[in-house]
Amino acid sequence: MEAIQSAENHSTGEIRVHIDSTTDSNNAETAFKVFNKLCKDKTAEKNAVLFHVNFEQKYLTIIGDTGIHAKVHQSYWDHLHDFITSEFAKGNHYKALKSAILETGLELKKYFPVTGENHNELPNEITFS
Repeated sequence: MEAIQSAENHSTGEIRVHIDSTTDSNNAETAFKVFNKLCKDKTAEKNAVLFHVNFEQKYLTIIGDTGIHAKVHQSYWDHLHDFITSEFAKGNHYKALKSAILETGLELKKYFPVTGENHNELPNEITFS
């Protein structure tokens, strides 16, 4: 949660992390359902990002709402995904997620800097299923 707060400090963007331990098939579909519930269209600038992780299935999905995705494109998410999964394979789960969250915060800051009050539009808590 500290990494999320830190990453969001200089941006209007929002970051969510969801840890899934119940899905045993079609993780991508589940991730999109979680994204729709927690993030989609819930920020004024459509700049929310979800990290959906299923450790048991060794599955990671990163989804950016339309505002941030239009700025960074799929290659950014692919790079981030490759970094995280590489670190996960080494057992560096916490380090990988923290680094990815902070890196995402830097990208959000580039495209969605704070220009006035910075209201927290989404909770910073990690959700679980």
